[in-house]
Amino acid sequence: MPDTKKLLRSLAGETLPTPPVWMMRQAGRYLPEYRETRAEAGDFLSLCYNSDLAAEVTLQPIRRYGFDAAILFADILLLPDALGADVWFVTGEGPRLSTITGPEGLAPLKGKDDIHDHMAPVYETLRILSRELPAETALIGFAGAPWTVATYMIAGRGTPDQAPAHKLKAEDRATFDALLHLLTEATIEYLSKQVEAGAEVVKLFDSWAGSLKGDDFARYALAPAKRIISELKSRHPGLPVIAFPREAGDAYLGFAKAVGADGLAIDTSVDAAWAAKHLQPDSCIQGNLDPRHMVTGGQALVDDTRAIVAAFRGGPHIFNLGHGITPDADPENVHRMLEAIRG
Repeated sequence: MPDTKKLLRSLAGETLPTPPVWMMRQAGRYLPEYRETRAEAGDFLSLCYNSDLAAEVTLQPIRRYGFDAAILFADILLLPDALGADVWFVTGEGPRLSTITGPEGLAPLKGKDDIHDHMAPVYETLRILSRELPAETALIGFAGAPWTVATYMIAGRGTPDQAPAHKLKAEDRATFDALLHLLTEATIEYLSKQVEAGAEVVKLFDSWAGSLKGDDFARYALAPAKRIISELKSRHPGLPVIAFPREAGDAYLGFAKAVGADGLAIDTSVDAAWAAKHLQPDSCIQGNLDPRHMVTGGQALVDDTRAIVAAFRGGPHIFNLGHGITPDADPENVHRMLEAIRG
């Protein structure tokens, strides 16, 4: 029987009259119901590890908007937490971690197979969602790509240019490579368990891929993604995977085919007509409305939404933003976007 879930059909290469829609960070601070649940949980990490509440915030935007997919509510830094790094979140500022500046920083970390007890609540969230989501709604699991996760583990926080990670890469390649290898293998185990728990699609977020250039991009963005996707597809035949090497620029060319991804998410900077011509022949394209439209609304939101739908009409497309929706977004603008897509 053919799959009735529009997201899965698009990732299988089908061109649909109306593209499936979801949004990065669709469960989040722009929604009043999320803020209430977050307050109940106490803090961000407690929310991530409370299976019932994490499932609830994952379901909230599905109830409100009827998106074609739900994405597991979690965070890319749960993996370093499971590996034994110190991870905490500072309200209004973001994540903080213990730092890795040399081989001594690797020593306390666990092995790739030792993360699952820590991640058990995440897997339980997926099991709850696989039971409670509407039959037509696909369930997406995810992880951060090794390079992006490593930048946080090395710097101890998010940085504008990932300079600490580039510095360690230049000055202590053995430590840097060991960390990337551990993250690559642990990501495979983590995503594989997500699939076993009910994820029907997985997405690999390489949010800082754009700061890797030339050989470094090939070695630390492309190669780990290829390894992760190849192993996941070996274990779970038919599993669709979406790759997101954000701000990769010209390196988007050929990326999906090179790593074996079924879907390629593109950021706001990519021209939709160019992507339709050069990227869509290789894979389903996901994107790429500017998240600022969710704040400002108006006719520009409608016009840009319709232009993106029109640009990708000739091939498989998943409508999404070019990055995550921001906390200052107006929930009503999401309705306007959906009306412009679905008529």
